[in-house]
Amino acid sequence: MPKNSKAVKRELDDDVTESVRDLLSNEDACDDSFKKSSLIVDSPEGEGKECDVEEGGFDTEEEERPAWNSKLQYILAQVGFSVGLGNVWRFPYLCQKNGGGAYLVPYLILLVLIGIPLFFLELAVGQRIRRGSIGVWNYISPRLGGIGFASCVVCFFVALYYNVIISWSFFYFSQSFQQPLPWHECPLIKNKTSTYVVPECEKSSATTYYWYREALDISNSISEGGGLNWKMTVCLLAAWSMVCLAMIKGIQSSGKVMYFSSLFPYVVLICFLVRSLLLKGSVDGIRHMFTPKLEIMLEAKVWREAATQVFFALGLGFGGVIAFSSYNKRNNNCHFDAVLVSFINFFTSVLATLVVFAVLGFKANIMNDKCVALNSNKIVALLGNGIEASLIPHHINLTQVSQVSAEDYHQIIEILRGVKEDSYEKLGLESCSIEDELNKAVQGTGLAFIAFTEAMTHFPASPFWSVMFFLMLINLGLGSMFGTIEGILTPLIDAFKVRKEFLTVGCCVLAFSIGLLFVQRSGNYFVTMFDDYSATMPLLIVVVLENVAIAWFYGIDKFFEDLKDMLGFTPYRFYYYMWKYITPILLMVLLCSSFIQLIMTPPSYNAWIEEEAVEKTLRFPPWGTAVCISLVVMALMPVPVIFCLRYFNIIDESAGGLSSVSYKKGRVIKESPQPEDDDDASLIHGKSPSEAPSPMPGKSIYRKPSGGGGTDANTAPNGRYGIGYLMADMPDMPESDL
Repeated sequence: MPKNSKAVKRELDDDVTESVRDLLSNEDACDDSFKKSSLIVDSPEGEGKECDVEEGGFDTEEEERPAWNSKLQYILAQVGFSVGLGNVWRFPYLCQKNGGGAYLVPYLILLVLIGIPLFFLELAVGQRIRRGSIGVWNYISPRLGGIGFASCVVCFFVALYYNVIISWSFFYFSQSFQQPLPWHECPLIKNKTSTYVVPECEKSSATTYYWYREALDISNSISEGGGLNWKMTVCLLAAWSMVCLAMIKGIQSSGKVMYFSSLFPYVVLICFLVRSLLLKGSVDGIRHMFTPKLEIMLEAKVWREAATQVFFALGLGFGGVIAFSSYNKRNNNCHFDAVLVSFINFFTSVLATLVVFAVLGFKANIMNDKCVALNSNKIVALLGNGIEASLIPHHINLTQVSQVSAEDYHQIIEILRGVKEDSYEKLGLESCSIEDELNKAVQGTGLAFIAFTEAMTHFPASPFWSVMFFLMLINLGLGSMFGTIEGILTPLIDAFKVRKEFLTVGCCVLAFSIGLLFVQRSGNYFVTMFDDYSATMPLLIVVVLENVAIAWFYGIDKFFEDLKDMLGFTPYRFYYYMWKYITPILLMVLLCSSFIQLIMTPPSYNAWIEEEAVEKTLRFPPWGTAVCISLVVMALMPVPVIFCLRYFNIIDESAGGLSSVSYKKGRVIKESPQPEDDDDASLIHGKSPSEAPSPMPGKSIYRKPSGGGGTDANTAPNGRYGIGYLMADMPDMPESDL
């Protein structure tokens, strides 16, 4: 049949076959009861045009799927999801721990070999199939459909504890509007006879005490629940309320919030960088960061930690990347997006590291000055009682300890070490080195809520900087939370066609209820448990399966043809070899090394002991170890379960997890799906599920028998939703014309 005589068939009370142009001319354009969508048809010149067709209230993927208002909004959403708290407190720690500037080399290499190829892959499949992770992997290979469900489970686990970290930031933000800051100094206890410092605070520090006792009111072990911390419970409720309100309308609401939540952290980071560079000692911190220790690069542990950071920095495997890209136009250049977002993420990490090391350099100088003053007083006390006055250089005036510089103190120490070789240790004098202070590696909550807060107490106008810092943490956390929640909601909505508003509220209420576990007095230990065991191993396995599903099950050559058709150009051959060989091998090496580390390191956590005011590493109790194992098993369980159900035909592979539909007087009638003939369709030639009947033209046309009952389903191929209008039987039509 010639191209310009294509026809579509619509089922109302009776079968009607008419041309698309005649059909459209009969539509009432002003009828508000019907929604509009676009259907691509071929013009006589062979060029596709967009025509509005009647939906009759049918909520299909294509017709009603929301879209980003602009490319900028989409990029900000991806940046907000990938740039998170880990860029601020995990990357600087790894940089400090693994050779300073030398750590950037393995990170960049692995970003190119693992990060960008996998990020590009997730963007491409999401954009082409236009579904969440469940629908995407169900469409690629029904037997691997469990990958999408596993991503959803991991996203839910991560969302549970990630929002708790946001609630901690809310608490500190609310306490920052005070002068001086409440963690500026240790609290005093007054009784009838004396006033003294709280012993727990005196043994540690003011910021450490405030974090563990005032904010968390932490118990001594995970076995001591201790009841709910009402302050953190209120903050957690506020955090989940914000997430719910921002996500309730989907990307229409969260996309607008992204303009602030994604851009504001950069404003704060730049302000902090400028301010910290003007502080004494900031250059020492930056010099320490960029002084490379090249010998550390030869250690396998450095490369493993760099690969893990690349992996989690981009949010691979969560489903959020796929969910966000599924709202894009099909001809969007997702390769450009992958490279752009990856390098924005990298430069954000470097910027955050500059800020952190500049502030830590300032803090190190403050602590060094305190150390010099304290030990100079010790020397004064020992003059004539272990230290001869003649050993002190004449130009150093110990009568005014505050004027003794670090250089003067080190000169005294060198003289004492040379003269009193045997008895020097008994003097109890510390070396007071800035390098030693900077080498104290601090990460995660310790960096944000202890080290950074302590540094800010010495800032001029410290409440202002504290407000800005914790507002930045809240925005970074919310940006990542939006992507994480989208990785849960989008696949479930695509698969089960539930109302987004109801699912969003239900998900947030459920998560808040379970999240009460994390705001009891032992809640911080459960955050550690979930952070260590609910995401790392399951996400690695999910991403390995994603790569294998595309490269080996679907076919890398077919995928390249799809990309060429979608992007308008053939991607670099580099990606062919990365996806097929290099990246899977590197992922398997990373997976094996992570598994070995997990086996060799018994499940443990750092507990704060109130009486001693120190952290101690404790083993999880037997029930805690069982919970750790259960988290990994529950996250991965959907993969083998779905595979077995499909393999043994307990669930028909043709169903694809979705039902087909038919139109009847503007109503949607969901029917059971019909068996498929061939599910091995390419993403382009087979078209997306709601766009084309089938990959094979000879087998793809489903016609309703004349005179048949009105409730028979117009079945789309593979049992997926069709668009409500079926192509007439045209066996001579080329496959590419569907």
